[in-house]
Amino acid sequence: MLSATLPTNRRRELVEAYSGRKKADSRDFDTVAQAEEYPLLTAVAPGGAPVLRRPPASGRSVDVELERIDDDLTLLADRPAVASATAPGWESRPYGPFLDQLAAGGQWTFRLTANPIQHIRRKDDEPTKRTAHVTPVHQMGWLLDRQERCGFRVLEKPAERRLLPSGTTHTGQPHHGDRYELTVHDKRSLSFDKSRGPGPKAARKAPVSLVTVTFDGRLEVTDPELLCRALRQGIGKAKAYGCGLLTLAPLGTAG
Repeated sequence: MLSATLPTNRRRELVEAYSGRKKADSRDFDTVAQAEEYPLLTAVAPGGAPVLRRPPASGRSVDVELERIDDDLTLLADRPAVASATAPGWESRPYGPFLDQLAAGGQWTFRLTANPIQHIRRKDDEPTKRTAHVTPVHQMGWLLDRQERCGFRVLEKPAERRLLPSGTTHTGQPHHGDRYELTVHDKRSLSFDKSRGPGPKAARKAPVSLVTVTFDGRLEVTDPELLCRALRQGIGKAKAYGCGLLTLAPLGTAG
């Protein structure tokens, strides 16, 4: 078992359980509850006493610099990063000059990992409920519905490259076939526990569940200002969980 945050009392309980010894004969385990060193290795054999080992320091270190700045997205995006000597090849550049390149009619490849959702109600007298889109057709439709307000349009394929005709699904919903330069992949169902604090009396909250997918495609800029806002603020929900980040690359660059 590996853990950097295991409370000392919980560590003792686990060690006692693995040992199988009676609690009345558990004085040997007091040292487990009292040890607060980090890193720390704890081992025990069935019926035996615990053994603690404190590995020597590796000698490695990391310099961290903290600076208080205003909570402004433009300032955060333009903050220069200190290049790491141990990770050559990484480079940080200001975001502003890139955004200045965006002009109406410009074409780019893009990638977006998002949380496509809809608000539906089962009965007329029920409140609406946020529900994930689960099929590629509806997930694509979710993005296509937002393209205009986000300052771009997804490029369409020439007719000779389209393999699937447009139409409707078996349930009567619109189906765009493969009309667009757009693919959906890497569908993931995620769940996060929002409990706060240790112990049985900790505040319990409903888990967060969401479905994410990744869109790859080609777009044309229709409104640079709206597109810049989408790049800075993200698209869709679940931004706190890594969704909504739109990235662009010059047309013809592999994504």
